[in-house]
Amino acid sequence: MSALRNALTQYVALRRALGTKLHEPARALGHFVEFLERERVEFITSELALRWAIEPQGVQRATWARRLGMVRGFASWFSTMDTRTEVPPRRLLAARRRRNKPHIFSEQEIERLMAEAARLASPSGFRAMTYVTLIGLLSATGLRPGRLCLSADPTWISKMGSLRFAKPNSGSLVSFQLRNQRASLLPAYAKARDKLCSCSGTETFLVSERGRPLPSCTARDTFARISCVLGLRSPTATGGVGRGPRLQDFRHCFATRRLIEWYRAGLDVGRELPKLATYLGHVDVAHTYEAVPELLELATEHLSGHQLGGDR
Repeated sequence: MSALRNALTQYVALRRALGTKLHEPARALGHFVEFLERERVEFITSELALRWAIEPQGVQRATWARRLGMVRGFASWFSTMDTRTEVPPRRLLAARRRRNKPHIFSEQEIERLMAEAARLASPSGFRAMTYVTLIGLLSATGLRPGRLCLSADPTWISKMGSLRFAKPNSGSLVSFQLRNQRASLLPAYAKARDKLCSCSGTETFLVSERGRPLPSCTARDTFARISCVLGLRSPTATGGVGRGPRLQDFRHCFATRRLIEWYRAGLDVGRELPKLATYLGHVDVAHTYEAVPELLELATEHLSGHQLGGDR
């Protein structure tokens, strides 16, 4: 078996262990490896990847772009083992606007975001408290931003540093362990919020300066502007917030960190993964592993000691 074919077997097993069926890509990449073998080459180049991607005639350009995208994912992974590998540029066969790649926040970035949120000005100072709490909870829980903005008041247990939310339509409670000083945010915020909302009657936990439910669009815009201040986003010439990290990326960050922790602890990730997917609302966590090289390396090391062909 050639090195490329052996690598493809590992790659497919890895992706499936992370929750992706990968039926079509596995077949297509098998044909791509056969193409490289016919060309008598031992590594991937952008020129060969492009030539293979556009082989089918009478198809839409999107089909070519999809084929090249499959090769790009494989090449990105294989490049960690064979430095001769070329990863085809993303816009080589652009067929449509691609969604933004998730931003995986470092602990330092999260602390900087919370510190900058604490500087938000408002008459009572409550706006800053709201956004510090929002960022802290999203980073600790991985909840959808919109759901957190609309959630009813959570039951917090300050002594244990935990937070319990009722999951919609499930009738069950989900518990989170909050890290470091983020646990102490909840009692302080809840006390200030109850004082502000004593006459408003709102039941949502996160509220605006006026004691009304915090609009999701306002939360997204404010977070984007905080990110611009820290250089995580590049503002446009017209004063826009440009592209960059989003509140939604805290979900990808949460999922990625859980996977890394499981690999480090030696747990059976294939068995643990459905729990994470269910908790996150059936999120496709397979999309997040490519954003963090450390996770890819840990996954490869973990799977190398097992029979990789069992999922085929």
